Amino acid sequence: MGIVSKQALNNTIITYLGFGVAAINTLFLYTNFLSDAYYGLVTVILSTSAVLMPLLAFGVPNTFIKFYSSFKKEGSKEAFETLMLLLPLLLVLPLALVTYVCTDAIGSFIAKENGIVKDYVWYIFLIGMAMAYFEVFYAWAKVQMKSVFGNFMKEVFNRVGVMILLFLVNFDVISVDFFLKALVGLYLLRTVIMKIYAYGLKMPKLNFDFPANTWAIIGYSALIILGGSAAVIILEIDKVMINQYKVIENVAYYGVAIYIATTIIVPSRAMHQITYPLTAELLNDKDHDGLESLYKKSSLTLLIASGILFVLIITNLNDLFLILPEEYRDGFIIVFLIGLAKVYDSVLGNNNAIMYNSDYYKTLLVMGVFLAVLVIVLNMFFIPAYGLNGAALASFIAISIYNTIKLFYVRAKFNIMPFSLETLKVFVVLLVMGGVFYMVSLPFHPIINIGLKSVVTIVFYVGILYRFKISEDVHRLLTKYIKK
Repeated sequence: MGIVSKQALNNTIITYLGFGVAAINTLFLYTNFLSDAYYGLVTVILSTSAVLMPLLAFGVPNTFIKFYSSFKKEGSKEAFETLMLLLPLLLVLPLALVTYVCTDAIGSFIAKENGIVKDYVWYIFLIGMAMAYFEVFYAWAKVQMKSVFGNFMKEVFNRVGVMILLFLVNFDVISVDFFLKALVGLYLLRTVIMKIYAYGLKMPKLNFDFPANTWAIIGYSALIILGGSAAVIILEIDKVMINQYKVIENVAYYGVAIYIATTIIVPSRAMHQITYPLTAELLNDKDHDGLESLYKKSSLTLLIASGILFVLIITNLNDLFLILPEEYRDGFIIVFLIGLAKVYDSVLGNNNAIMYNSDYYKTLLVMGVFLAVLVIVLNMFFIPAYGLNGAALASFIAISIYNTIKLFYVRAKFNIMPFSLETLKVFVVLLVMGGVFYMVSLPFHPIINIGLKSVVTIVFYVGILYRFKISEDVHRLLTKYIKK
């Protein structure tokens, strides 16, 4: 796990930095510098673009990583790389034409409840396209085992740019309309910078003598579109659908609560940057023991990290809400349900990488599509009936079903499970600490309360992990820093 630990640590630092900037933007700048309606509009634009992104990428980011290590000769690699660069255009160009011809019709559909959204159809397409090709160039860097810069561009670059733009809006240097245009520009600029970096690692040499298994590669990519779209729909469709049923301000309120919960996946996002290509390599080499070891270690490490984040969030949530504008404070159930779903995501370790890089990906993709449809149907019933809490409940049910299917599918096909006795130990520790510290109420300013409670919680948690050596990897890391 040497290469995993080194790059995962760097990625974790960068990802936390990105989420720190995003926290300032989401919890304080957006909520105070933009009206609730415009904040909701930004959320709708970005969420809809995220739903569109897997379609425009044509599954290439996953396909690139899965097949790259199987091409050993330089000429065949160049032909494969050329195919990966061109493949997204099969959908980008037709969808650009559809957007041009049907702009008014698309705008009327997405503006059914909120007319403000109608004029931003092209913004959605351009950001979705930029997201798609960013992931293609990021995958280009990942297969060279260089994930840190791409992670910085993904997690930090746009968020710092948005922070600057929000301050400019607040001081009346730019208008909100210019802010929205600049937001599109940020995503396009990020993609260009990522392209330059990726080509700096390995300059492409166009070779149109495509690989012999080109149709198999294209077939895999087409199926990955379904899987990627299903996964993104499960994560993002709730915000898109709230726009269809509720006034747009509710999208902003929901988005803040969702952001608080999604900080739980920071360690997972950081570690997956490097475990994904490693998993592909282990599967290509048919190294079952190495695969099982990576599965268990990644699961335990991510449970340790995501679990304590969930505890810190829930035990400090009431104080955190006191810092926010009053309209954003009614989100405890949303944070709790989505937070639990994110912990479940994390505890599966590199399960996704195993599924998407194995020969059994087709079945999972079909299941993913079914569950994407399920979450849409659940939202159609739960949002009108229960409002924003209903959207969170729909996502929680769908994610839980999806993860459970993946867990047992990997067990059935590879005879491996991510859990161990150590998993149970960590779960018990987290449950006890969460129950105890949730009952603790301090009388100081909310920020002081959050700081004190968090420090005490982390000290207890780290002490338990170190004393009882629950995880070898975590104990080794703690020993290293304690010695320093």
